[in-house]
Amino acid sequence: MWSRLFTAHPASIGESYFGHLVQATSFGCRMLLAGIACILHGLFPFLFVTTGSDVMKELHGQMSARRERALKGLPIR
Repeated sequence: MWSRLFTAHPASIGESYFGHLVQATSFGCRMLLAGIACILHGLFPFLFVTTGSDVMKELHGQMSARRERALKGLPIR
């Protein structure tokens, strides 16, 4: 039962638990760094002018592509 809590979602998108952990951690770290860039941009408007929106667009594209591949039953890269 407990193992299913950790493996059901990754399996539903064609990933192992550890593969999902690495991918989600990668996305999360990039979001954190983009958030810091946004805060710095707020303080210093001449810094990181498009960084936050650029990262969000890139991550959205990657997440959408992964979801589409999973829905089609294709392996996720």
